[in-house]
Amino acid sequence: VFYFLGFHKKMSALCPVCNLTLPLSQIESHVNCHFDDDVIDPQIATDHYLALQLASSSDPSPSSSASSSNFDDSSKAASLVSSQTKSTFYSVGNGGLICLLKNCLESESKSKPSYCSTTLLSGSVDHFQSSKEDKGWGCGWRNIQMQCSHLLSHREEAKRVLFGGSNFVPDIPSLQRFLELAWNNGFDVSGALHFNNQISGSKRWIGTTECAALLRSFGLKARVVDFAPKKSQSMYLSVPGSAIAPKTKSYGPMDRYVVKKGESGKEKTVDSHDSNHSKISKGAVLMDWVWNYFSGNRLDVSSGVHMTSKAPLYFQHEGHSRTIVGIQRRLQGTTFTPQYNLLILDPGDFTKAIEKALVEKRGWEKYLKRGAHTLTCPEYQILYVDDGIADEEELEQLKTIDSHFVEF
Repeated sequence: VFYFLGFHKKMSALCPVCNLTLPLSQIESHVNCHFDDDVIDPQIATDHYLALQLASSSDPSPSSSASSSNFDDSSKAASLVSSQTKSTFYSVGNGGLICLLKNCLESESKSKPSYCSTTLLSGSVDHFQSSKEDKGWGCGWRNIQMQCSHLLSHREEAKRVLFGGSNFVPDIPSLQRFLELAWNNGFDVSGALHFNNQISGSKRWIGTTECAALLRSFGLKARVVDFAPKKSQSMYLSVPGSAIAPKTKSYGPMDRYVVKKGESGKEKTVDSHDSNHSKISKGAVLMDWVWNYFSGNRLDVSSGVHMTSKAPLYFQHEGHSRTIVGIQRRLQGTTFTPQYNLLILDPGDFTKAIEKALVEKRGWEKYLKRGAHTLTCPEYQILYVDDGIADEEELEQLKTIDSHFVEF
């Protein structure tokens, strides 16, 4: 079966399957060799075709007259795919951190039968801890790596398109170059301007919108959700006309969306109500959303620990970001009031320390559990990735980073 892939009019072409560069006279027979013994699923063919389009950033028709800029973009993409470096991380045994976490949660449930608890977990996620090279600024990149580790191991369509089909998580310098390529291809224009279209080699903090731009550039349907007080809604991306960043200086990985001018003209973060009750209430709003995400809005989830098909969540607040890998719900008291705990991987923690606590089933809660009372920041952002690969029309829409606003 021959699967035809268009390419530029040049002396060589990149194989979309193995990323090998060959002369044009050889590329057709080479690509066919990958598929001679298999019947190609039409969706797989479509995904490969789209992946090549995304990598080349050009019209794939052999008869098209590609511009010099498109040719340059294609060359940059091919060079980046071939030169990217695999990120190193500590590989956890015994099935990985999520498997160890599941064992601890099951043991906890058995030791406290009076609690009617239900836990929903994502599939496997590799923990990428901050190193001495990126300590203090790299949390956003580390959470992108955690998200991608799950996507590569659980979603075939993502595996085919992410990072040119390399099937590994790149290091931070490689991710920075991929983000610049996304900006050059028109993803998150306002965000690109904020960074002056340059991020490679820098120690600048990034946030949810950069994660969205990077993943969307591969055709993944990355969605952003903003949690904030009603009075802050006009600042956020879900409001018509607010896709362009406010013209204020910003600090930290919440990008340009968490800071606004006070009456005095000085920068100040948007504040929420100060009472402990309001903190718990807004925490409950976020917890409800996360529960509905992992449960698929199902009401009939039985007690116990359940592995879901959901990807982890990129979880951003002012000053830091983490990865939500699940949520626990306990029904307490005579009224069976639900009490939630987010289950979180923090790039600031040491992987070996988390593993040790989980294996020994002692002290693991301080690394992974976070209750509603801990959600004290005035705003939060969450990113999740829907299933599937965007078609050409949707891909154009995804270039503008918008969001869904949830009021605290």
